[in-house]
Amino acid sequence: MSAARVARRLRSGVRGWGGVGAMAALCALAVLFALLLPLTQSEDADDGAEGAGQGLARGRQARAEKCEDPQDQSLSPSGGGSTIHVDAIRTRGRLVVGVDQNSYRWGYLDPNNDKGELEGFDIDLVHRIAKDMLGDEDAVTFKAIPTSRRVEAVQNGEVDMVVRTMTINCDRLDDVAFSAPYFRTGQQVLAPKASAVTGYDKSLAGKKVCSAATSTALDRLRADHGSALPASTDITTVVPNQLDCLVKLQLGEVDAVVTDGALAASQAAQDPTVELKGGLFTNEYYGVAMKKGSEDLVRQVNRTLQNYIKDPAGWRASYDKWLHPTMDQGDRKSMSATPPTAHYK
Repeated sequence: MSAARVARRLRSGVRGWGGVGAMAALCALAVLFALLLPLTQSEDADDGAEGAGQGLARGRQARAEKCEDPQDQSLSPSGGGSTIHVDAIRTRGRLVVGVDQNSYRWGYLDPNNDKGELEGFDIDLVHRIAKDMLGDEDAVTFKAIPTSRRVEAVQNGEVDMVVRTMTINCDRLDDVAFSAPYFRTGQQVLAPKASAVTGYDKSLAGKKVCSAATSTALDRLRADHGSALPASTDITTVVPNQLDCLVKLQLGEVDAVVTDGALAASQAAQDPTVELKGGLFTNEYYGVAMKKGSEDLVRQVNRTLQNYIKDPAGWRASYDKWLHPTMDQGDRKSMSATPPTAHYK
């Protein structure tokens, strides 16, 4: 078993964080994480990878120039045609969904939950999709998928969809189909409160910054390195799972984390020693990822989203329960408390 896999199992053993009190458990495991997690990252971050990474980022940027407003590229909820993918799921009787189990308030295992069930904003959405498609909100098989494997899990058919704080962008539209957006966020910097880092700016000069493999944060870091981001900023710390960056920050192995502001806000709410630095420096939208060609499934999910956002007991109730406590407090008021408006191609 690889060190990374052992580390993921250890994190699963924490079974959610349930607030600052549970942080002690995480910190107790931090030394083990330090031994198990790779200090260097994906193949793109190895010797000579900085130049390769920048070349990849430039290639992605070139493709992105041909794609505007990726969040508006999904299919209308209405429309006929084959229902083969939805029918297959109904025949099976269960929806298989890739999720996170370590993102506080989004998809996580709370140790105070006696049932040991996943909960959070993303999980509520999954239950609504299952209810609309199968008539039973609990007809779901959850699979924990690391940040780096979200696209692969969809393409390989391991899951029917991924609902895991996944940003819709032009590059990913080449690989998967997305629903209409269900949340607006952007990239942001997380660092210790005592740090001199002030945001995504020159204060990161000479600092070590962590991001997750295949994330939009990593794409942005590589694209900006040497321009909007100081050339002396070390961006080679890349991990399989976004939460691993927080562990490295707590261990002092990195100086800052760049990730979605929505996730950073939840982590700042968990750990009183860190905070968001500066505002959002991108504008991004989360969507449900599905296999390309599954048009009937995309339309089905978009019908659910359309009704879920209108329902007072749907999107708004879930936001108030899970995200309001972490997103609308102090320096975390930069998050959107309004569901995004859907526009279809």
